[in-house]
Parts: sequence; C-alpha cells; structure tokens
Amino acid sequence: MNTHILDMLKARLHQSPGTDGSAAVSLILREQEDHENFCDLEILFVKRVDNPTDPWSGQMALPGGKRELSDTSLTDTVIRETHEEVTMNLHECQFLGILEPHISTPRPDMKIYPYVFLCDCDVSVRVNPAELERYMWISIYSLQTHVHTVSFEFGTYPAFIVNETVIWGLTYRIVTHFFSLLEGIPGI
Repeated sequence: MNTHILDMLKARLHQSPGTDGSAAVSLILREQEDHENFCDLEILFVKRVDNPTDPWSGQMALPGGKRELSDTSLTDTVIRETHEEVTMNLHECQFLGILEPHISTPRPDMKIYPYVFLCDCDVSVRVNPAELERYMWISIYSLQTHVHTVSFEFGTYPAFIVNETVIWGLTYRIVTHFFSLLEGIPGI
C-alpha cells in the first residue's frame, strides 16, 4: 500500500476517540494480493444472526459492539468485540484512525465510534456462530458502484446492494462517511 496515500488518510482520521462513546465497530480494510489502487481494497462485513432482542438482527454490519464495564477504553472494546465476533487480533493490523461517532437510530442513546484498520491479504477470519451467520469481503469499488435504495414496510433507505447482499442503515452511514474522507486523495 502506498505510504503517501495512507498518511493522507490518517491525517483525515482522529487518532483517539471521545470519552462519551458507548460502542465501537471496526472498519477493517484488506489489501487484495494483486491490487493496483486503493479502490481495490476490501472491507470486512459480517451478517448478524436472527435474534429478536437485537435491533440489528439479520443485518449486514461491521464487527464490534457495546462497551463493557471491564473495558478501560473504546479501543479495548473494539479489540475485544472484533476478536469475539471474528477471531481477528487487531494488534496484528495497522491502526489508521477513528471516524466521527455515529448515533444509532433504534438506540439514540448509543454513540458508536468506527475504528479503521488495514490488514494483510492473508488475515484469518472465523465467525462466532452465536452472534454471526457469515462474513464477506467487499471491494470499495463494488460498494461505490452499487449504491441503490432498499424498501421496507417502515420506509425506503439508501443502501449498497452487491449481488444479494444489502448494506443499509448505520453500517451504510459509517461506510459512506469513510468514503467521503477518501475524496480528493490522489490515487484513490
């Protein structure tokens, strides 16, 4: 990965979260073995299991979750939650920075900080079947070229629809915000 591009991206990200966050997710980027530019990078998404007590039941999401009392920081939260959900050790990935926090629509009291990491192409992922149904890597290019809308009985929302995979709501907002930070960086 071009270090100049990474440095420009890092400059647009925060290097520490606020102290008011109640949850953290990881936006994990992976380099493809034969990528030629930044848009060939892939983002890790997970599909949550169906659970009537989960407001994001069955949806595509980013790994992560709520802060627990044992977490000394949101960084601890994102590292713990990512490992619990997909067995990834984020200490083995390059930390790039943190996006602005997002507020959950179904839980407006929840402030979520997205952490951005870059991992090697051979990073291992294994889902926790109690929380997740599956995972998938989707390229930035595929997401950017598959912006549509999705309709539910409660409304119509913007979404990435890649093949049969629908990414909407909070995850869509986080990824779209990340894409806005990429604008104007040469080579992207």
